[in-house]
Amino acid sequence: MKKVLIVCLLLFLTQCSLMKSNFATKSGQHSASLKTKIKKEIKIDYLIHLPKNYKKEANPFPLMVFLHGAGERGDDLEKVKMWGPPKLAEKDENFPYIMISPQCPEGDWWSSLTQIENLYTLITTISDKYNVDKTRVYLTGLSMGGYGTWALACEYPELFAAIAPICGGGQPRLTRKITEIPTWVFHGAKDEVVPISESKEMVEALENYGGTDKFTVFPNATHNSWSQAYNETDLLKWFLYHKKD
Repeated sequence: MKKVLIVCLLLFLTQCSLMKSNFATKSGQHSASLKTKIKKEIKIDYLIHLPKNYKKEANPFPLMVFLHGAGERGDDLEKVKMWGPPKLAEKDENFPYIMISPQCPEGDWWSSLTQIENLYTLITTISDKYNVDKTRVYLTGLSMGGYGTWALACEYPELFAAIAPICGGGQPRLTRKITEIPTWVFHGAKDEVVPISESKEMVEALENYGGTDKFTVFPNATHNSWSQAYNETDLLKWFLYHKKD
């Protein structure tokens, strides 16, 4: 009986030693590893639009993701309807997309790591819960949302069939990740808030990496180039021409 107890004690001490071996106990440099699980709570408010003929059992619908500008941040979702597709969907009962228009909290930015992860979670959750055609997910945004469009597409290019950043910018080197995504870029030539060079640098880099894009410059537009982009071009139809393989 004593032998059994001694063996058990030795095994226990050995196990404790192995458990401690992942953490350095001596001076100097050592290799180590950490494996753990972290739970994270995500909260994001958003508008959702469902087409008039939406049904769970019908053919799947395209999904549009719209990212607003800095002026619409906060906790009042009515502000998100001020511009772009949410404004159009409010007036057009035939708006053909499932659309989600999230709201960025005050003081944060769509291109921040936190919001990029929140947006990814929102998009993948909506795609699973609603009757979404996952081969036709489209992303667009204006100003701060234009920056967010570039950042989110470059971080998760597998999600999107086409994107349209408006008066935004980003990290040109990351466009190498989105060469397979049709991209339509818009900017006002007289923009004094976000210089047109921000879009030009992204477009130039994307083209150098072999990507395909359209670049529309409105010669008389200042910062608000999105009104022309959404209202005076066929952008919303253009999206529907694109589908992931």
